[in-house]
Amino acid sequence: MQAGRPPTQQVIVGQPGQVTYVNHQGMPVGSTVVMGGFPATSAQLALILSIVSIFVGGFCLAIPALIISQNALKVTNMYPGHPDAGSAQTARVISMVVIGLYLIIFILYFALFAAIASNA
Repeated sequence: MQAGRPPTQQVIVGQPGQVTYVNHQGMPVGSTVVMGGFPATSAQLALILSIVSIFVGGFCLAIPALIISQNALKVTNMYPGHPDAGSAQTARVISMVVIGLYLIIFILYFALFAAIASNA
């Protein structure tokens, strides 16, 4: 290490693990639990897409947001206490609501056009 430079830190991402120390004869002499962070997810992207799909895009953004949030939920369910769990769940709910609303609107428009066509 050079003088005047701060030491660098290594960030470990993944599951916690255990490191066992052995002596020169191969006998275990102690162990330490190594704590890691949580794996990254795309929950924030899913949340942004789902919120934007309310105003612009409809199905074009809600369906990808639903898929991304489902993938993020798979990861967050494997790690209890994952900080992205709430964002992924919220994105999933908003996407489902937007898809449902757009389906209802399309059905109503189809019924309206069918009624107009049958009267002509």
